[in-house]
Amino acid sequence: MGRRPADLVIRDGRWVNVCSGEIIEHTDIAILGSRIAYCGPDTDSMIGEETKVIEAKGRYLVPGLLDAHVHVESSMLTVRQFARAVLPHGTTGAFIDPHEIANVLGLTGMKMMSEEARLTPMQIYLQVPSCVPSAPGLETAGASIGENEVAEAMTWPEVIGLGEVMNYPGVIAGDETLHAEIAETLKAGKVVGGHYASPDLGLLFHAYAAGGPSDDHEGTRQEDTIARVRQGMYAMLRQGSAWHDVVAQLPAITEQGVDPRHVLLCTDDRHPGTLLSDGHMDDVVRLAIREGIAPLTAIQMATLNTAEHFGVADDLGCIAPGRYADILILSDLERFTIDAVFAAGEVVAQGGELVVDVASYPYPREARGSVRLARALESSDFEVAAPIEEGVLRARVMEVIENQVVNRAIFAELPVRKGMVYPDSAHDVAFVSVVERHRGSGRISHGFVRGFGLNGRCALASTVAHDSHNLLIMGTDQEAMAKAGNCIAEMGGGVCLVKNGQIEALIPLPIAGLMSEEPVETVAEQAEGLNRALMACGCTLNNAFMTFSLLALPVIPELRLSDLGLIDVESHTLVSLLADADNA
Repeated sequence: MGRRPADLVIRDGRWVNVCSGEIIEHTDIAILGSRIAYCGPDTDSMIGEETKVIEAKGRYLVPGLLDAHVHVESSMLTVRQFARAVLPHGTTGAFIDPHEIANVLGLTGMKMMSEEARLTPMQIYLQVPSCVPSAPGLETAGASIGENEVAEAMTWPEVIGLGEVMNYPGVIAGDETLHAEIAETLKAGKVVGGHYASPDLGLLFHAYAAGGPSDDHEGTRQEDTIARVRQGMYAMLRQGSAWHDVVAQLPAITEQGVDPRHVLLCTDDRHPGTLLSDGHMDDVVRLAIREGIAPLTAIQMATLNTAEHFGVADDLGCIAPGRYADILILSDLERFTIDAVFAAGEVVAQGGELVVDVASYPYPREARGSVRLARALESSDFEVAAPIEEGVLRARVMEVIENQVVNRAIFAELPVRKGMVYPDSAHDVAFVSVVERHRGSGRISHGFVRGFGLNGRCALASTVAHDSHNLLIMGTDQEAMAKAGNCIAEMGGGVCLVKNGQIEALIPLPIAGLMSEEPVETVAEQAEGLNRALMACGCTLNNAFMTFSLLALPVIPELRLSDLGLIDVESHTLVSLLADADNA
């Protein structure tokens, strides 16, 4: 009404209205504090002596982008550094599931990330991790979250719902603990996140949908998108660093005519190097547009659809009165070229560069020193005993698939020498082991993996090992594996690559063994050093480290390794490594 001056006016822009599906010319946006007060023509009466005026000059005014599902820890960055990385790319809000840190530190770790999130210019909502551990009885995590913890966290104002329910066999089988967590979430009137990783769209999928999850990001085919939307779920199309699932699913909209209002875009996991080189949600929106989605529709999928799904459309997801002034100024809509980013009414980035400081958060002592081994590792710890002295044995092997989260369970004939089973580098089979690192139990399990192309005397070790984040070690040489594992224990968590007895790459991750406090640029440089070292070891996979970090995740088909042993995910059971041992 012009009764008081606005703090900020953005004048003469093209209003990309995701609510009406229009682009409205010659629109002004008046902002007071962190919120939008007015959207329309002629703001002259709202401009006072102290009002800051920015001339849009016919450029596009777009809502700030929202990541519908992301694990900040998987970027190996703290929330502060994550915000520094994604704000210049137009991401002003995110719905994060901190189940990585929760598997190490429980609700205490989640609270730390929540406190840090409040110090950023972003609108960050949290989901309570539902699966800590992700597969009870099949792995050892550093903490446990059940219905009482879920009920407590649902009272936190920043909590938006329950994180992805990864144990889909448990939901289908009527697991009482999982259903109690879902019940507490629904009782609080909040959203239950989904994670149905099976390709089976029959009764198993229908049972999972009936169990309460209202979204899912594990689809990889157009039929997955169609099935989820038909069952009243929101289909989240994921484009991370190592899992590229958007292109294969978009034909559900472009060819099959599925209504996109129940389709969301997300990243799930993005490597720091990807954030700097390719971007974040802006990269996903551009991809959707290139694949035939109308620009306004693609923007809806990364803004309003997400806000409505999570019940926060009164605050986020569109440019309209009362909403947070999270606004992007674009010079090119189809190329999604961002000139300026506003978060809560403040200019935070211009021309792709951050122009504000993001407050730091001092992580307390209990977030550090989380790697507890019973003793230093030795090469003999990675020996796999055979029931014969010499010859060949048939073993179960995990075969990775480039740019996919799923793997294949295969069998391979492996050599036996002096009573020990060895990998077969000629056929791209390497050792892989999991060392329990939370309680110092000394427990180590063994397996074999194919698809990384390792040659020479190489080993890769990491405390980033979804989701229990024990110490995961892969290699062609047992001495190198011991050296890499001990290096990580000494630095309190992180990633280490050893080649020919020398440490070739390091990423220290002192916060829960998952996150660095270094700037995103530093972590990206360290990660690029790891990529180069992996290539020198013969690995050519795209984002090989992120694929490696999933080898211990016992809720994604088909075969995984935890500290308790080899897991057949579909049957949710431990199986023997050597096929001859169970007459397979």
